[in-house]
Amino acid sequence: MRTAIGIDTHKSSLAACAIDERGAARAEAMFTNDGAGHRQLRAWAAAVTPGARIGVEGSSVYGSALSRFLVAAGLDVREVPPHLSRYERVRTRRAGKSDPGDALAIARVAAREVDLPPVRMDDLSHDVGLLTDARDDVVADITRTRNRIHADLVRLVPGYEARAANLVAARHRRTAAGLLRRVPGVHAELARDRLRELERLIAKAAAFERRLADLVGDHPLVGLKGSGVLIAAKLIGEVGDVHRFRSVDAFAMLAGVAPIPASSGQTQRLRLNRGGNRQLNRALHSIALSQAWHHPPATAFIARKRVEGRTWREALRSLKRHLAGRLPPARRRDHSRGTDHLT
Repeated sequence: MRTAIGIDTHKSSLAACAIDERGAARAEAMFTNDGAGHRQLRAWAAAVTPGARIGVEGSSVYGSALSRFLVAAGLDVREVPPHLSRYERVRTRRAGKSDPGDALAIARVAAREVDLPPVRMDDLSHDVGLLTDARDDVVADITRTRNRIHADLVRLVPGYEARAANLVAARHRRTAAGLLRRVPGVHAELARDRLRELERLIAKAAAFERRLADLVGDHPLVGLKGSGVLIAAKLIGEVGDVHRFRSVDAFAMLAGVAPIPASSGQTQRLRLNRGGNRQLNRALHSIALSQAWHHPPATAFIARKRVEGRTWREALRSLKRHLAGRLPPARRRDHSRGTDHLT
């Protein structure tokens, strides 16, 4: 085991623990999660265990700024998955739960696991992820606004659905606006405002989609059967630098598509993996479902699994795992940054 430092990140504070080669705590400290605290932590780390590997839990959230600062300082900073540190906490033999105890567990994981991925830095995939998340938020607002307008129309214009079946098509939204135009009262006024807000949100979502198409439109993932700009953008935004994954199996585990054995006696089967990145899992599920119905090779793959005794859902899970193995070959060398990205 090597020397290491574990950092448990929070919104306002950072808990750090340095361990020696035996995994015993050498020093513990608390720092503020701001620029001054980051500088103090770097100086503390250099004094306590110079050259140690640093493991950070929450490196893409509360520890994002700290991770960038430490990497810029030339330190070896690794992302520690929460599930690994959670299991390690039990072995620390510290009563209860505390931030220093969590930092100790993180340090031991950082020292023991040789293939921990580097912390994720800001790059093109980061921008794609931000735009994808922003579009998702707008789409959620669109759905919420549509539902509210439907509730308004039920009360203000009974029977409206015969003329405006939905508020997805522009012509139905124009029809709904026409039906509300001459209805008096505050309720109708608010409903008209919501229709205008709906148009604004739809235009905003379309603008995000155009930006994403400009960023990822020529990526091989866009041409993958069952994919498209939005699903490819979700994959790119969630995956980032492919060097973060030591193998296809590691990527499959992150995506929650790695097979989980659930066999007993003569029954051999795999159960649903409920772990991993659910956004990534959902994107793979969309591709697998589309291919299972419309892509002959995938349809044949499902048929073979059914002949082997798998249920439809089990066969679809196998297809998702198969798809996860096909994504890394779609990497493209980013010469400007010197790293392989899915963008």
